[in-house]
Amino acid sequence: MIEKIGMTVEEAAGYTGIGRNTLRNLVNLGKLPALRVGRKNIIRTDVLLKFLEKNQGVNLLNYDEVRPIE
Repeated sequence: MIEKIGMTVEEAAGYTGIGRNTLRNLVNLGKLPALRVGRKNIIRTDVLLKFLEKNQGVNLLNYDEVRPIE
């Protein structure tokens, strides 16, 4: 089976346990980079894992505390 290199916001929410709205807000604020395809945002799996590692211990609902991925 081929491992996915990207996932939708809904798939990323299921994978991480983070809410869809929170992930959408993080993408819209530029904290979590995503590729826009039509109406969907695709988040690369490796970028998502880096984002989680960089923000370990941070309250993701406090958007000022969230460290963006460059």
